[in-house]
Amino acid sequence: MDWGMSHRLNQLMPGGRCFFMAMDHGYFQGPTTGLEKPGETVKPLLPYVDALFCTRGVLRSSIDPSSSKPIILRVSGGTSMVGKDLANEVITTSIEEIIRLNASAVGISVFIGSDYEKETLKNLSELVNTCEDYGIPVMAITAVGKELEKREARYLALCCRIVAELGARAVKTYWCEKDFEKVVRGCPVPVVVAGGPKCETELEVFEFVYDGIQKGAVGINLGRNVWQNPNAEAMAKALRAIVHDNATPKQAHDIFNGSKKTHHGYSKVDVSV
Repeated sequence: MDWGMSHRLNQLMPGGRCFFMAMDHGYFQGPTTGLEKPGETVKPLLPYVDALFCTRGVLRSSIDPSSSKPIILRVSGGTSMVGKDLANEVITTSIEEIIRLNASAVGISVFIGSDYEKETLKNLSELVNTCEDYGIPVMAITAVGKELEKREARYLALCCRIVAELGARAVKTYWCEKDFEKVVRGCPVPVVVAGGPKCETELEVFEFVYDGIQKGAVGINLGRNVWQNPNAEAMAKALRAIVHDNATPKQAHDIFNGSKKTHHGYSKVDVSV
């Protein structure tokens, strides 16, 4: 592996683990609850994450350039929630722009099994061809659009293997309760767990993240389950403990409870257990 590629991947995944903060939702959802002012939302979370995943528009308008956090640039889009088909994406960002913005990696969605399977896989292939020349890793995102029922192991394993075969250096995919280890085992590049729809409880988030890590994922790329939480900073701190310190869901929940704000400051919970 070229030095530049290796250096970027090690920045993104220190010690082989990663906590990416997803904040690219507006590229197809518009103003998302909790992300109306993305710069303000993410600022207190920066100490806990390894990289930010965002579009060039949010990066330029909302992220302090003095921040030392690596950037994974969302470079596919062109569709919206009100359009006919979310899968009909194109590459939105040139290699010159990627380099100009000093991105450490780029992210692109593929929609395998959709009417635009071939087009999105072609987008991925062309992006890999271009970015490899400059040592910039491509993270493929196995998107399912509005068809959330596709999030089962056989389908996810198929998607992850295909994008790895086409040259993605990492894959962002959904966690599934059954046979997730088979998804990871069949993928020759690092697997990063996506957040998906917002969970009902904090413990539910900690449990699926912990399970994903235990079954071989290198980390997480979460957004709504962090910054839509009223105690987003405590949530980020707890998730970092799972990813980088091998905390259990219970330990993470204790960290969350001990760090969340109350009307009188921060609550105090014994997290030594």
